[in-house]
Amino acid sequence: MDDTEALVAIGAFARRVGLAPSALRFYDDCGVLRPAFVDEATGYRYYAPRQEARAVLVRRLRDAGLPLVDASVVLDGRPEEARAVLERHARRTRDTALAAQSAIEEVLRALPVEPSRTAARIGGAELASAVRQVAPAVAPEAVRAEFPVLGRVLLELDGQEVRLVATDRFRLAVRVLRPISLDGGPAAVLVDVSAMKDFAAWALRHPEITVEIHENDAHVRGDNESRSLPTAEGTFPQYRMILEDLPTARSRVVVDRAALRAVLANADVTGPVTLRITENEVRISAGGSHVDALRAISTGPEARVAFDPAVLLPALDASVGPDVLLEISSASCPVVVRSADQGSFTTLVMPVRATDV
Repeated sequence: MDDTEALVAIGAFARRVGLAPSALRFYDDCGVLRPAFVDEATGYRYYAPRQEARAVLVRRLRDAGLPLVDASVVLDGRPEEARAVLERHARRTRDTALAAQSAIEEVLRALPVEPSRTAARIGGAELASAVRQVAPAVAPEAVRAEFPVLGRVLLELDGQEVRLVATDRFRLAVRVLRPISLDGGPAAVLVDVSAMKDFAAWALRHPEITVEIHENDAHVRGDNESRSLPTAEGTFPQYRMILEDLPTARSRVVVDRAALRAVLANADVTGPVTLRITENEVRISAGGSHVDALRAISTGPEARVAFDPAVLLPALDASVGPDVLLEISSASCPVVVRSADQGSFTTLVMPVRATDV
């Protein structure tokens, strides 16, 4: 048997090592786990059996919550460097868990003790999480007064997907959910963000909920409760066309999400912040002055892109997992923000003109 015959398709390899195919594609994009062979005609990835040990180690490190920047040290660094990274992460994880436990216990003590249509059944907590992620992308009050549709969340039931979408024209957030069941044809309604947040709070109290849409009316059920979901008129932007027309990313960079967020939040600037992506670093500057530098994993050519921190920060807040991946096609095209831990959530962030020389 030659080397080609010994290769394993991405789906079979994913099952062997306990990773989703989407995660394997993400790790390829990041340069952490390259396939042994890529079919030039189809783009399909194939892996060699000798890569299983590395893939399993990647999975174990990710299960432990290790950022990819640190995981790359464990994978490819010297043993003493790997040991130092793991011990530091273990200490940080213990401290974070203790702080979270204390905060949750305090909140729990303060809580009061209280017990042709299209329909989709879905987890209540999952729906609430999706609303939390997309709702911040609606436009501020001043813009909504002129463009009311930008203050609304699009709720779509289509095929075997439930989609929530919001945009303020500078940022577009899309969360795709896989329902437990979905009956009926494609349907969609617009819901004001305040009503959607109320709906999310209600859904969070139910293990499962059912969303029913008939024309422009929507109702929801959970356990023995039911309620109407107020809908609104308007024509939502053609977000699917926007996603389909995105140019191919030339540069990709993975960076610690919390670290990048902290730098942007603490930077004493009033204008755009510029990110310069090099081979293993993201250099952050504003107004021509250096702000900070973060370790990173990047692929593709070096890139330079500027953001309004008020637009990029909420996108980082809405993401999940320790890492964030920025996919950059140019300094003027939307930048895709995503993570390996949740491929079902995508944010587009519009860059701005850099003020740095």
